[in-house]
Amino acid sequence: MNHDSYTDYYLADILRETKVIALVGASPNPERPSNRVMAFLLRKGYRVIPVNPGQAGKQIHGQTVYARLADIPEPIDMVDVFRAAVALPGLVDEVLALDPLPKAIWGQLSVRDDAAARRAEAAGIKVVMDRCPAIEYPRLVG
Repeated sequence: MNHDSYTDYYLADILRETKVIALVGASPNPERPSNRVMAFLLRKGYRVIPVNPGQAGKQIHGQTVYARLADIPEPIDMVDVFRAAVALPGLVDEVLALDPLPKAIWGQLSVRDDAAARRAEAAGIKVVMDRCPAIEYPRLVG
C-alpha cells in the first residue's frame, strides 16, 4: 500500500471498526500529545489501554498502564503508536506475536517506516502512518 495518502473510507473504516485501542507511549503528563489524544479517544467511547513500561501498574485517565502489548489481558483492535519512527519495526514484532492480531496499527504524526508497515500488512493488519486519529475522527466520523 502507498502510505503517502489514504482514502477517507480507509481511515473512517478503521475508526468505526475499532473498539479497543492500545496506546503505546502513553504519558501521564497532560501536556504531552499522547495524554491529550488518549483523553479524546476515551471521550469518543473507545476503550483505551495505555502502554508504557515506565508507568506500568499506574493509571492514566483511570486506565491501568501495561508495560508491553503482550501484557494486555484482552484482544486489541488497534495499536496507536506514540513512539519514534525507529521504534516501529520492533513494535511490529510485538504486534505480530499477539494472538489474536489487532486489525490495525496507527502511527502518529511523524511515525513512519514503510518496511515495518509491509510486514504488518503481509499479516493482514491495516496500517496508517503519519496521521492522528484525534484529527481524523472529527473530520471523518463526526
